[in-house]
Amino acid sequence: MVSEGAAVRRTRTERAEAALGTLAADPRTTDRLRRVLEQALVLAGAAFAGLYTLGDDGARLCLTESAGLPRTLYGLRDSYPVPGRSPAAEAHRTGHPRWLGPDELAGSPEARRTPSPDFCVAALPVHGGDGVLLAATENPGGFDGTDRACLALVAAAIALPDPARPEETGELPADAFSLAMDTGRVEVGERILELFRIGRGTFDGKVETLLGLTVPEDLPSLMSVVEPDHMSVGERELEFRVLQPSGPPKWLRLRGRLLPGGDGRPARLVGTVADASTLRSDVTDVARVQRLAASLATAGTVRDVGQAVVAALRKPLKADRIALAELENDRFVVTVLDPPEPEAWPELWRTEWRTEWPDAPVRSMPTLAAALREGRPQIRPAGTALEPALAEVGPGGLAVLPLPAGGRMAGACLIGWDRPHDFGPDERALLTACAGLAGQALTRAHAFDAEHELVGMLQRTLLPRRLPRLPGAVAVARYLPATAGLEVGGDWYDVIPLPDNHVALVIGDVQGHNAGAATLMGQMRTALRAYAAEGHPPDVVVSHANRLLTEMGTDLFATCCYVDVDMEEGAAWCVRAGHLPPVLRHPDGGTQVVEAAGGPPLGVVTQADFPMTPLPLQPGTLLALTTDGLVESAEEDIDVGLDRLARRLAVADPADLGQVADALLGGAHRGDDVALLLMRYDGMAVRPRRESWTVWRVPEAVRHARRFTLRTLRSWGVPADARDAVLLVVSELVTNALVHTDGQVRLGLTLINHRFRVAVADASPRTPVKPTSLGWEATGGRGILLVEAMAAAWGTVPAGGGKQVWAELVLGG
Repeated sequence: MVSEGAAVRRTRTERAEAALGTLAADPRTTDRLRRVLEQALVLAGAAFAGLYTLGDDGARLCLTESAGLPRTLYGLRDSYPVPGRSPAAEAHRTGHPRWLGPDELAGSPEARRTPSPDFCVAALPVHGGDGVLLAATENPGGFDGTDRACLALVAAAIALPDPARPEETGELPADAFSLAMDTGRVEVGERILELFRIGRGTFDGKVETLLGLTVPEDLPSLMSVVEPDHMSVGERELEFRVLQPSGPPKWLRLRGRLLPGGDGRPARLVGTVADASTLRSDVTDVARVQRLAASLATAGTVRDVGQAVVAALRKPLKADRIALAELENDRFVVTVLDPPEPEAWPELWRTEWRTEWPDAPVRSMPTLAAALREGRPQIRPAGTALEPALAEVGPGGLAVLPLPAGGRMAGACLIGWDRPHDFGPDERALLTACAGLAGQALTRAHAFDAEHELVGMLQRTLLPRRLPRLPGAVAVARYLPATAGLEVGGDWYDVIPLPDNHVALVIGDVQGHNAGAATLMGQMRTALRAYAAEGHPPDVVVSHANRLLTEMGTDLFATCCYVDVDMEEGAAWCVRAGHLPPVLRHPDGGTQVVEAAGGPPLGVVTQADFPMTPLPLQPGTLLALTTDGLVESAEEDIDVGLDRLARRLAVADPADLGQVADALLGGAHRGDDVALLLMRYDGMAVRPRRESWTVWRVPEAVRHARRFTLRTLRSWGVPADARDAVLLVVSELVTNALVHTDGQVRLGLTLINHRFRVAVADASPRTPVKPTSLGWEATGGRGILLVEAMAAAWGTVPAGGGKQVWAELVLGG
């Protein structure tokens, strides 16, 4: 007895065999390969199915055809290296299928952007050829036994020859073409020649000949397909018109995909061209409304909505102008005008021109106000009595489309014709349908714009407004947010001036893209700046920040790279916490990705070691710190991206760091935030002279400190008339430290140009307080007043748990 479940499984497998058998019976079908892959979606529950074939160089498996949802949604790539650890590469090397669930994917490249915890991948070798079938699903439990059997049948069916390759099949199907991207030579089937009305004997094989027969307005969209720079692996589809000897142009539909070249063979665009005239009319094509809905679904801003409406309506309706305005209270804010030139619009509109667009003069357009109150589109043929502000928009006819959204009017769209226009019922239906779609999209886009501005303001306030001027170096920074969505990033950078001509360069990235990540980014930047200002060495600064983050109780973690640069000595110490290493460009143009030892990301382990790595700097050395958004993508590993960054640095001109930064960001993938910090070390033109002395806690300690200071002043050639002021300041600061603190006291002297700096460090964090008033009987408190009187400037800074009190004196020219 066979169970019901077994019968169902057997039926599905038999159904797969029948469907694939039908495709195998007609191997000349142009889109057979795509239809075979679609069976993986129907019969095995896959969300994506793609065929990867061995490239001409034999080193990579390249995506040849796909079906289902976009591969980028699952982090899948256009190609995989054959020696790599990807499921596709392992299935190709071993010849055995690979079935990977969430646990097995944890260490795989496909785990980088998994959309759900149930994400699973299958990789099956294609029999009889150098190819792999890669399928992905989000179904709980992954691919069951029946799914796997169906995928195996699909992999077996793929092994048939691909009819899109004429050199393998000997001839092209009647509706197929193959275009060599380097020469522009094209092979076409007989049916395509008939559609273009060209005889086989008169066709010269040049793609320009076919393009010359198309309607000129459709050439830009066609060129975006046939030019190599605009094509990507994957399928493209568009409609265009070809001129006819008489009558209106004929609509054709092109479907094509790019096959990568290599090893001396050019890349080729292959596909089909079919007659689309029976699928559309001038304005009532349901597919046009569907395409507008698809465009509006991805329109992120108000401007995007307007451009989608213009693209969907102006040419099909042969309109002369379209205006889209957003309703804000009782005022219209024009967001899109097509054409954009002021001369194309009424005189009254030009008087209201403010910046890029005018504020629509609603007070002069009562017809528009009435249409908004009624909430219905209004069609005004030529000759209708209208106020000048509307009559001049469409002297040959005007369509006023209120844009409804959520029970209110989001805005209005005005479509005008210069010559008398006949409004048919189909056209009215198209306008009504498009108005409803545009109104909903406009409301979403307005909220998106407002939130995007809020996100941008938050991001700007959390990053430095400007970088400080550095002694002996120049630094520039760039930040680019992700191009998609409203995600506020957690990338940050900072440049922190420190005492004794040290500078800390910091770059980091908080996990996630939301307000929580941005807030934590601000907290980590502030914490690192505070710990650095306390005078701690780099490893202690990063350790303190790590402990702080672990104690905050957040689920987020952060990566960080901290570099302490000694501008005087030309040396630096680098500490990494799960972040990318620095990249150095040496004065001779050679580059180096620093092999710096690193600790875990901040916030992961409470007690962690963060080793320091020395970085030698010579005048002319360029130091680059970046986040992974610049060097990593779904198609490229971090190591490859870092090597590319090093090569681009090698050919850059370090004389203008701003141009270097802009050039490096020019190739950013922008799927993630990017922070970039560059510093060119030039060396200090004048190096300070320094001496230090540990003050003994003995009765004559101040006298010893004065004697040490006097010897130093003499050796540095300080004039005798300037020494008394320095000795007085030393006496007061050392006395203050010995009387009011415990522990070690250290005296530091620095001379640069004509400025002399006295610094006394002690173990107490308490800052000396200047008295507000002193009576004649007071026995203390005058020391700080004397220092303030003698010095050009004085202050106190934290120093390793204690403080340093300093004073600067100008010794004269």
